[in-house]
Amino acid sequence: MDAPPGEAGSPPASPAAAGPTSAPGVLPRRVHAGYALGSLATGAFGTVPGLLLLPYLTDTLGVAAGAAALLVLLPKAWDVLVNPVAGRISDRTRSRWGARRPYLLVAGLALGVLFAAIFAAPFGAGPAAGAYVALAFLATATAFAFFQVPYVAMPAELTGDYAERTRLMSWRIAVLALAILVSGAVAPLVRDAGGGGVPGHRWMGLFVAGLIVLGAVGAFFGTRSAPSGTVGESEPTLRAQLAVAARNRPFRALLVCFVVQSAGVATVLAGVNYFADQILRDPKGGPTVLFACFVGPALLVMPLWTRVGARVGKLAALVAASLIFAVGALALVAAPVLPPLAVYLLVALIGVGYAGQQVFALAMLPDCIAYDTARTGRRQAGVFTGLWTAGETFGLALGPGIFGLVLQLSGYVSSDTGTAATQSGTARLGILLGFTVLPALLVGLAVLALRPYDLTPARLTAAETNPAPHPRTPAPTPPIMRLWWGRKAADPHGKGTTTP
Repeated sequence: MDAPPGEAGSPPASPAAAGPTSAPGVLPRRVHAGYALGSLATGAFGTVPGLLLLPYLTDTLGVAAGAAALLVLLPKAWDVLVNPVAGRISDRTRSRWGARRPYLLVAGLALGVLFAAIFAAPFGAGPAAGAYVALAFLATATAFAFFQVPYVAMPAELTGDYAERTRLMSWRIAVLALAILVSGAVAPLVRDAGGGGVPGHRWMGLFVAGLIVLGAVGAFFGTRSAPSGTVGESEPTLRAQLAVAARNRPFRALLVCFVVQSAGVATVLAGVNYFADQILRDPKGGPTVLFACFVGPALLVMPLWTRVGARVGKLAALVAASLIFAVGALALVAAPVLPPLAVYLLVALIGVGYAGQQVFALAMLPDCIAYDTARTGRRQAGVFTGLWTAGETFGLALGPGIFGLVLQLSGYVSSDTGTAATQSGTARLGILLGFTVLPALLVGLAVLALRPYDLTPARLTAAETNPAPHPRTPAPTPPIMRLWWGRKAADPHGKGTTTP
């Protein structure tokens, strides 16, 4: 299964011909910081819809909880189809800015504009308003796919150093935690300061759109001096590329685990406002304090997690972080009888586990991509990250969908006043279980999917030391991308290579 594919009798590859070459050593701090800025965009879009979109639909637009769950789930589920396509297109892109960076700018700006449109509410409340949100969210998710897939693909090409990829991810996750803290904690405050209801959500949409644009532009300019790797060959069709990804056993195991865990994290995000309102009885300040407790520790323990990973390995550290998350979430089921301080401390414990779970999963992904490059001699980071971000996006959409279904089954009553209606004891129990037991099970049990993961530093080094045979010819740039970026192909009929 792990033998590199290729033609019999192919000559050994030289280092220059083995596909993508990456920067061999340590990256400058400005590249660390510049790349990490992109997490302002991914963090804001990954957090705010999961946090505020479901309660916006149920408590402001008056959409029933079950229907709202579908409206949140289906547009992001669309990314399962779009993300691999976005990855393949970015793999085959040639431009003076590299294969990935053009998408950071163009898709990032589109993402900001479309995000603000989600909360514009041109139809007021009711079914038409819900349909508008679904369509706007679908367009925004598509723009996000073309931003996130190239962005996540970059680390495997920025450096070839195993440990440096962990450091790069530590910077990224630190900024991601900051983005989650700012967008998740401040967005509800902006909404309330804007008057709540539809006007408040419009102001909130503009605020988050500004964060997204700042992150996209910062990542584009911050990585302008970074190495981008040599463009090699990818498999000729998307189907063939997906088949190669399926043969990468470490990647398969890591992807399944991360998708399930993303759904668990998303149920926490989806339940914050409901938990603060119905369980803590603090609808105004509660969401902000919960987010500060959840994300704040991540900023503090990130260097500690990096040391833990260096000592015990990324896989063991990922399992440990996941179990910490699960234990904290299970203990939180006692929140109705605990003092507020104990509740917030348990949420902080969940945040510690979340920080480690994110940093090690994202640090292991470039290792899987580098392993595939060494095995096949082909540059396919975009396809792997397309599958990865498709799975992550689906998980982040599945969490609110599951939480909305729990609300529907437990009898949650929607409202179109901007204020939650009075709920029954059964509905409050559904909120409690959806916020605690459900994410604990999803995150904790997902580590069982990691049993086939066997990519150690020694195995990766061995694969990179003995790369695959030289690939036949680089794939041509899609005509639409040649037109878009003004780059002419050396062979207009698509039978040769492109001019980089």
